[in-house]
This record gives sequence, structure tokens and C-alpha cells, in this order.
Amino acid sequence: MEFINGTIVAVYLAAMLAFGWWGKSRTKNSSDYLVAGRRLGPVLYTGTMAAVVLGGASTVGGVGLGYKWGISGMWLVAAIGAGVILLSLAFAPTLQKLKVFTVSQMLSLRYSSKSATNTSGIVMLAYTLMLCATSTSAYATIFVVLFDWEKWVAIAVGGAIVVVYSTIGGMWSITLADQVQFVIKTIGIFALMLPFSLNAAGGMDGIRERIGAEFFDITGIGLQSIITYFVVYTLGLLIGQDIWQRVFTAKTPKVARWGGTTAGIYCIIYGIAGALIGMAARVALPDITGADTNKDVVYAEVATQLLPVAVGGLVMAAAVAAMMSTASGALIAAATVARTDVTPFVAGWFGRTIEVNSNENPEHDVRANRIWVLALGVVTVSLAILVDDVVAALTIAYDILVGGLLVAIIGGLLWKRGNGLGATASMAAGTLVTLGTMIVLEIQAENKFDGVYANEPIYFGLIASALTFIVVSLASKPTDSEVLAHWNLRVSGKSQEEGVMAETRN
Repeated sequence: MEFINGTIVAVYLAAMLAFGWWGKSRTKNSSDYLVAGRRLGPVLYTGTMAAVVLGGASTVGGVGLGYKWGISGMWLVAAIGAGVILLSLAFAPTLQKLKVFTVSQMLSLRYSSKSATNTSGIVMLAYTLMLCATSTSAYATIFVVLFDWEKWVAIAVGGAIVVVYSTIGGMWSITLADQVQFVIKTIGIFALMLPFSLNAAGGMDGIRERIGAEFFDITGIGLQSIITYFVVYTLGLLIGQDIWQRVFTAKTPKVARWGGTTAGIYCIIYGIAGALIGMAARVALPDITGADTNKDVVYAEVATQLLPVAVGGLVMAAAVAAMMSTASGALIAAATVARTDVTPFVAGWFGRTIEVNSNENPEHDVRANRIWVLALGVVTVSLAILVDDVVAALTIAYDILVGGLLVAIIGGLLWKRGNGLGATASMAAGTLVTLGTMIVLEIQAENKFDGVYANEPIYFGLIASALTFIVVSLASKPTDSEVLAHWNLRVSGKSQEEGVMAETRN
């Protein structure tokens, strides 16, 4: 049985490498490599957006939450879907019109503030590197089960596959791979795991008869947990470089809005399906060893015990697909931020000026981007092997991302009076309060990392960041009128030259 399941997963991995070579043929310049030429239509865009946000936490973790909490286990994935919908309806069309590559470039356009731009670049790089490392560690655990490898071997082999196909073709390869991953996840969850697990549990009637009514309580997981999911995941999705980079691939603002909205709705339905699978597993497999302490084991138990052999292999491939789509998206996001934002900043310390993604020499630009993806891929694989608890590092980066950067980024999109000084001060205040609260709670905690995993740092960081942004912006000079004029031209979808021509005609 393990041989058949392992063979199916191995075939899937080989297909990912093939998509890397296919994507290479479509990559001619930096725009192709980093944002798929900004020409994805509705189908490709919806698939790649759904693939990148539905990672291991949504797929494997969602089933585990359903096993423990019942239908209310859907809220984590529902919060992710809500974030995609909010981003798509409120901000994605504007972001698509800006024609930038990174979050920091958007801040530079809006505020013309080097401090805000540089700070956001460093935080975003740390976040994307940790996200890639955690995703790499996650799918390696499946290889350990299927192939009986040592964990470091599983991380090295799996990580190498993601690094190779991402390096070769960039965003085009990742987009094509995402379509396969999206299809496999859809089939795995909706066409295989859901009907087989429900059948093993005796259908919904059988579930109702054999588990308590609390499993059907939509708020059973706890109101505080539900609120935390929305604060962390919904708000985090609004500003993550890995998500924005997918928005930049959309062909038109309309595709960015409605393709993303469709992906968000799909995510919510996906979350409900995962919770139902977990509930059915609770009935069919009530005594899964270790499920109380490690909810992720439920997915593998369902795949191996409730599904036929070959079907179980496809479902395991679906889990790998979910994690790889997140890892590849985070990897190219990290490389984009490192080359576009962080390197010029660091070079400035030594009096040097570096131009990136100029398209004056497209082949050189693509080659340089490939080198960055390859180098950071090696870094993230090494982190996944060497660091015992990369989840703690990711949590710290995620808390700073939301607690420190969210207000400055969203404030710039929504509030014209917000300025660069206010944005910089809000980032500093939010980051310091987030880290300070985390340190205080860690000192008070009885167990290691209790303070790191607490919810309070994000809440306090957001409050401090918002108050600082408003007060400092109102107490200082507004953003320069020329900066705002240029920003408005970009938001309208016009280039600076088109704006000058329009003014001349008037």
C-alpha cells in the first residue's frame, strides 16, 4: 500500500519539475519571471490565488480542526477566504494598476519615504523566508511517512524540487504548477476524502447519532479563537508579499477583483469540507493516536485507513500540493523583496546605487532573478533542516507584519492625509509594542514560547500602530502634492507620461 501511494506522490513530484521547464519557455524578462507578465486571465488567476493561500494549515490542519472541534473547525480557512475576498474587492484592482513588484514599492510611491520602504522590505523578507521554511518542513513530514526517509533527507529532496521548478521558470512555472495543485486539492478534498469519509461514518445521520451536539455548534471552537483567526489571517492576507505578488499577475483590475473573489469563496467552501471530513473521521476513527496533541495526523489517517490504496496516494499528493504551492509562492516573494527592496537599501550603506528589473537587458534581469531564487531556496531549505522550531520564528515575523506594517500599508491606500512620517512612526511603534508585549508574556510564561504564540502582541501592536499613524500624520505636514499627484496617476492606471499629456491637452 505504501509503495503505491509513494509512487503516485513521486509521479506528482516529477510533474512539478516538468512544469518548471514548460514555464521557462514563457519567461523572457523580469515581468514574466516575477509576475507572469501581468497577463493571467480569470481561470489561471483564480487557480493560482486559491493554491497559494490554501496551504498545509488549510488542508491538513483544517481536517484536524474538524476532528477536534466539529463544524466550527472551518473558521481558520473561512478567515483566509474572507481575507482573499476583502483584498480582492477593496484593494486588488488598485494594486494591479500600480504596476509594481513589491509591497515596499507601493509604500515608496505613496509616501516617498525611504524609512517606511526599507523597514517594510526587511520585515517582509523575514516573513517570506520563514513561511517558505515552515512549508518545506511540513511537506517533508509526508515524505518521511511514505518513503521512510530521515527528516533532513525529506526536507532536502522536497525542497530541492520546489527550488528547481521555481528557479527555472519563475512565476510562470509556479502558476502552471499551481493549476495542477489546485485541481489535485479539489479532487482530493471534494471528490475523494469527503464522500469516502462520510460514507465510512454513515452519512450525516450517522454523524449526528454518534457524536455530541457540540460538534454542530458553529462557535464551538470559541469566540476568542474565531476573532483571532480573522485578526491574524484575514488582516495578514491583506498585506503579504506572497499574496500581493499574485495580485500583480492579473491581466486586468476586473480579473484581480472577481477572480480573487471567486478564489475566496472557494476557500470558504474548502474549509467547510475539511471540517466535515474531520467530523466524519471522529466517528469512523474515534481513537486516532496523537490526535489530541497533533491534529495534523488525522489527515494521514483518513487517507490511509478510510480510502482505497491508489485513492489514498492521490489524497496524500493533495497535501503535498497544498504545502508546495505555499512554499513556492513564499520563495519567489522572498527573492523579489530581497533583490528589489533590500539589496538596494544595503548597497546604499556603501555608497552604491543598484538598479533592478530595468528591462534594459531582459536576459540579464531574468538570470539575476534566478540566482536570487536559487540562493534563497538554499537558505530556506537549510533553515528547515537546521532550526528546530521555525514556527516560532514565523510567528514572530507574522506578528510584526500585522502589528507593525498593516496600518501603514492599508492607511496609505485609504487615507490621503496619512504621510511618510506617520507611516514610519506607526511601523516603529507597532513593531516595538508587538515585540515588547511578546517578551513580557514570554518572561511570565511557564512554558517555552507561550509568549511568542500569544494573541495579545498583535492586538496591542495594532492599537499602538494605528494611534501613532493618525496622531503623527495629523501633527506633521501632508504628503508632498507632487508625490500624491504621481500616486493618483498610477492608481488611475495611467503612467506619468500619460498624465502629462492629459494635462497638456487640457
